[in-house]
Amino acid sequence: MEQTALRPKPMPGQERRDDGTAGPAPRPHAAPRRGRRLRTVLPALCAGIVLLFAGVGIGTVGATVIGMSRLAELQRQAQPPARPAEAGPTAAPAPAPAPPRATLGLEAVDAEKAGAKVVGVHVPGPGYAAGLVRGDVVLHFGAARVDTAADLARAVARARPGKAVLLTVRHSSGGYQQLAVIPGVVT
Repeated sequence: MEQTALRPKPMPGQERRDDGTAGPAPRPHAAPRRGRRLRTVLPALCAGIVLLFAGVGIGTVGATVIGMSRLAELQRQAQPPARPAEAGPTAAPAPAPAPPRATLGLEAVDAEKAGAKVVGVHVPGPGYAAGLVRGDVVLHFGAARVDTAADLARAVARARPGKAVLLTVRHSSGGYQQLAVIPGVVT
């Protein structure tokens, strides 16, 4: 029996193989380690890519917000400065405010035949208070004949807010009705 204490130790990398020849000893545990490394590196790589794209997205949003604030600042700077009112005969009178516009509180489109078809009624609103419902077709607004939605818009714009107007309406069931509506004011 050979004594291990007296046997010289081999140089690193020169271990004896099982068959007795010199050379690097096989490492049976090396292959599973390679697999573990791959299983660790792939998720880390995927997580890095996700974080990269998330950072790019957040950076893009940030740049957009900063750009929009700078755009608003540039627009404020581009507005002509308000001139103080000068005393004397050269001062121009301030423009009169626009008269209030009337509204029925509804949305209309051109009907298949003549008239403006109501596709939406604002609640609360003058049209809702008068009894207009979605699907009604407005044929007359006061004395004005309504052939299109644009005709209805022009007639309502000419009306005085607060003064009752008679509407002629064809319901989706086919019946006709006259409704009194009081146009409101756009605020």
